[in-house]
Amino acid sequence: MTSSVIPQAPQASRSERPLSTPQGTTPKAQLRASQDFEAQMLGALLQPMFDTLPTNGPFGGGSAEAQWRPMLVENFGRAMARAGGVGIGGAVLAQMQRLQAQASQHASPAPEGSS
Repeated sequence: MTSSVIPQAPQASRSERPLSTPQGTTPKAQLRASQDFEAQMLGALLQPMFDTLPTNGPFGGGSAEAQWRPMLVENFGRAMARAGGVGIGGAVLAQMQRLQAQASQHASPAPEGSS
């Protein structure tokens, strides 16, 4: 049995890579990330409450309802986050902005003539 070697494309060095703005650094991207985080958190908090609801009875959906219920809970979390949530998204956004400000201060070069 012969082994075949798959050729790999040459790797670009760090200096050859184009410089771009990292994802998540725009205010709009940060707001969306913070809202998405809060929506996930709220969905995780709501899930146990919905797990206790029965799916049988005259208006119960049975196993089909059980399959779709996680998406319903996820969308409840999204709706709550869009409506202002519980404040976690705002705290996450403030932390992201603080960390970005710190990173930009450390990344800015020292003024000419200072050593």
